[in-house]
Amino acid sequence: MALVEPVILRDRGVRLEPLALAHAAGLAAAAADGELWKLRITSVPEPEGTRAYIESALAMREQGQRFAFAVVEETTGKVLGSTSYHDIVPAVRRVEIGYTWYARSVQRTHVNTTCKLLMMGHAFDTLGCHVVGWRTDNYNFASQRAIERLGARKDGVLRGHALRRDGTIRDTVMYSMRAGEWPEARAQLHYLLGCHEGT
Repeated sequence: MALVEPVILRDRGVRLEPLALAHAAGLAAAAADGELWKLRITSVPEPEGTRAYIESALAMREQGQRFAFAVVEETTGKVLGSTSYHDIVPAVRRVEIGYTWYARSVQRTHVNTTCKLLMMGHAFDTLGCHVVGWRTDNYNFASQRAIERLGARKDGVLRGHALRRDGTIRDTVMYSMRAGEWPEARAQLHYLLGCHEGT
């Protein structure tokens, strides 16, 4: 049995549902909101490439390597982006959270914090993970700040680790959180979301 099984997670008007080909048009629209594929430090698909992006994610799901979600606005059904569990290692009960991107119009809102709270909660509280990890481009400073706001600790940098879409080689910054650190991180994330709702 796979560590990550199909599930729908929801909170604060955001729904995470297993990514499927039916999300292709919505995902294309989300990618077009801000022309996100032009950013060299992310792997957002071009609108015409969203079907292939989903097919790749589904193939990785079959191999037990990745479980991708569509991020959906509950009230409208609008696709806001995508996020995934990946580098899933059942033997040590470890997952990473990544392949995360959102339409520009919902960036810097409660959406990312809500998604991370849902995914971390599911990983630690339901799947019984010992560790949740993150990785990001060494030049993606916004992503690094966002990961650190979650309460994750920086593990180090893998130098010359992966290719970017423009063919350059990136260093990868690695982060993680252990199960014992989750209760405090969860309390902080609920606090941050409460502050957002108060504005």
